[in-house]
Amino acid sequence: MRVAVAGGGPGGLFLATLIRRADPSIEVTVFERNRADDTFGFGVVFSDCTLAGIHEADPVLREALTEHGRHWDEIEVRLKGARIRCGGNGMAAIVRKTLLALMQARARDAGAELRFSSEVALDDLVGYDLVVAADGTGSKIREQLEADLGVRVETATAKFIWFGTDYLFDGLTFVHERGPDGVFAVHGYPISAEVSTFIVETDEATWRRAGLDEFDTSQPPGVSDLKSKDYLEKLFADQIAGKRLLTNNSRWGNFRTRRTQRWHTLKPRPVVLLGDAVHTAHFSVGSGTKMAMEDAIALSRALTEHRNDLAAALAAYEEAAQPSVRKIQDSARPSLAWWEHFGQYYDTFQPWQFAYHFLSRSITDARLARRAPDFVEATHRAWVTEHGAEPLQAPFTAGGWSTPGRLVKVAVAADGTPVRVLGSTELPLQQGDGPWGAVIAAPKSEEDLPAVYEKLAATPGSPVLVAVHGGTPLTRTLVCERARMVEGIPALLVDPGMDRDQAVTAVLSGRADLIGGVA
Repeated sequence: MRVAVAGGGPGGLFLATLIRRADPSIEVTVFERNRADDTFGFGVVFSDCTLAGIHEADPVLREALTEHGRHWDEIEVRLKGARIRCGGNGMAAIVRKTLLALMQARARDAGAELRFSSEVALDDLVGYDLVVAADGTGSKIREQLEADLGVRVETATAKFIWFGTDYLFDGLTFVHERGPDGVFAVHGYPISAEVSTFIVETDEATWRRAGLDEFDTSQPPGVSDLKSKDYLEKLFADQIAGKRLLTNNSRWGNFRTRRTQRWHTLKPRPVVLLGDAVHTAHFSVGSGTKMAMEDAIALSRALTEHRNDLAAALAAYEEAAQPSVRKIQDSARPSLAWWEHFGQYYDTFQPWQFAYHFLSRSITDARLARRAPDFVEATHRAWVTEHGAEPLQAPFTAGGWSTPGRLVKVAVAADGTPVRVLGSTELPLQQGDGPWGAVIAAPKSEEDLPAVYEKLAATPGSPVLVAVHGGTPLTRTLVCERARMVEGIPALLVDPGMDRDQAVTAVLSGRADLIGGVA
């Protein structure tokens, strides 16, 4: 059997190594369009708790991180002069170029053939029994396939740009800074003894106000946006002690989440996709390289277990690899949404609540407390100092209506629409002579949020609160936040399925003022 791997990134190289080790009779050739020592980007990061399967398959990554990587346990959030730390987040990072060199050597030792400066199309790979598209998010092989793979791409509204810096962060650090044009944020982490990764995000309006939309995007790969480098170097000068930003194909983009229903085709010839070529998840969850390497494990295993049936092997690969990818993508969506709205959170929250809101975007209070009990305890203390009681026990009063705690019962009509809230007294969810509340349905799709926001802004009178129901957990939350932070209306999140831990998280983080079950 002859296998061609298009793409010499971590996923493609790991697959070549694993296939050759599992079955030396299989010929594997890796085609990489760049030179052996070229690389775009700076570092890759991994969570400690996610690497067991990769280490079991081959120790190359563990050895690379041990000998050449940087490890940390705490996340730091910086804003408004505060630096807040949260432990229990073991992670490690390494220079991408270093990792690739080690994986290239491993693949060669296993007997794979590596061809660099070789950009290939399907027509160049005639004679191979299987073509593996591991050529990244802009995959040329994927674009050539005529098969309907069920690809869906979602483009984020936030802008991001990737730099390095010769300032050394202690560990994963999130820096937020308001400049004259708006709020910018940094994901920073050390990747060696000399360099840190420095990814900057902002919203499009801020980006345009700052004049950072002037870079000529027709420039060939490798040319960096130096105007943005100078602007951000000055904006974050105090945060990086006056150190430099380092460029490497550094230019602005919008993150694209790719979801693909089918990862292979047999006609007109067998092609299978791996890593970013078939799926992506926002870099804030640090799983891109990990997912590609896990794909490689699943594909190698399937090819080994179904040596004489390629169709069965590729079907088994999808069945094994897709569930974990979907889980990561689903958890990454709230994280990506957070980065699309962080300027709003920066302007609304005190540092303690901002940090908790950020760190609880994909995890509940109880789970976060198991990781970082000191951080969660300090957050609860800050809430009690401000409100006089724990989150769900804190009284709520607005517009002449009150309730002794943040959990309330909600009466609904036959169609499920909330009609009244049962607090100290009943609060009708329609305009009346006394205290009253508004009601709004969250959409099922984020694409429909603007229309709901317009409806929210047009709410007449002065309601005590707005009860938000329907939609999805994410859209309900976003509508509640819009009500609280933009329209200045307290938000009641109506969710009969929410448990107490989730309710604590929603209130303590400032995502909602009240949580409603169904009476």
